[in-house]
Amino acid sequence: SGFGQTSYSLSSRVVNGENAVPYSWPWQVSLQYKKDGTFYHTCGGSLIAPDWVMTAGHCISNDIALIKLSHSAQLGDKVQLASLPPAGDILPNETPCYISGWGRLYTSGPLPDKLQQALLPVVDYEHCSKLDWWGSALKKTMVCAGGDIRSGCNGDSGGPLNCPAADGSFQVHGVTSFVSAFGCNTLKKPTVFTRVSAFNDWIE
Repeated sequence: SGFGQTSYSLSSRVVNGENAVPYSWPWQVSLQYKKDGTFYHTCGGSLIAPDWVMTAGHCISNDIALIKLSHSAQLGDKVQLASLPPAGDILPNETPCYISGWGRLYTSGPLPDKLQQALLPVVDYEHCSKLDWWGSALKKTMVCAGGDIRSGCNGDSGGPLNCPAADGSFQVHGVTSFVSAFGCNTLKKPTVFTRVSAFNDWIE
């Protein structure tokens, strides 16, 4: 399969999402820490090269980071590389993107056992930067999506915002960054992502 091609049909916490079909987002990574012999999910990520994972900067310590893997990932149907958008690419309002992750199912809620996905339409900068929305907290290097009844939540950070390309494949346009301090699913506070197309030069 090529970059951004999902070999499995889409059936998706992510708040008010649904269980994702196993391996339908084959570039999705779970970053975990080990405590008392058990691994715990902390953030998401996207596999962008066999030995590189893209995640959010705040997951490690411009809210974007790259992690060098000690061993290259073995690529196949179930593990694939993410496709990234061209530099400077800006998605139009209402572009139907999907967030995916193992974040909390609701504010202060539990983490899911299964990867979740949810349809989050893009909210363009003009709307999302309005004073009663995100205002000056929103930078041009960010992209908003969702804000209806679905959102990202704690634990989704660093994971992908998967958006359709013209050829039907998906590109990772966003790295899940933050939600409102008032809760994961707050009116006029769509989930905010680091805009990948603002950082192509740095990633490459």
